[in-house]
Amino acid sequence: MTVSAAAATRPCREIDCAGFDRRNPLGPDAMMDDVRDDQIADAILTLAAERAPATLCPSEVARALTDDWRPLMPRIRAVAAGLPQIEATQGGTAVDPVAARGPIRLRQAP
Repeated sequence: MTVSAAAATRPCREIDCAGFDRRNPLGPDAMMDDVRDDQIADAILTLAAERAPATLCPSEVARALTDDWRPLMPRIRAVAAGLPQIEATQGGTAVDPVAARGPIRLRQAP
């Protein structure tokens, strides 16, 4: 997925992600089950690219995909674990996003 130059200058919640309005990409009635893993992966990669070299909170990815974001958090971590381009950190140290307890951050892998 690519982000246009114009989109790169807008706040992350307004950038088009996988062809959807990221403020509510799947519609007002979207539920956690409506979000596919490929959409999660696209959102993680897009946000990480926008933020590089800084990190992002996995909840930012979930909020970009659905209004009912909290139940999506374990899937965000699981999808992030399967992306070799993404590194999860806790206190600045690389961790397994699924096994880590407590808050983590995501970033592009070095």
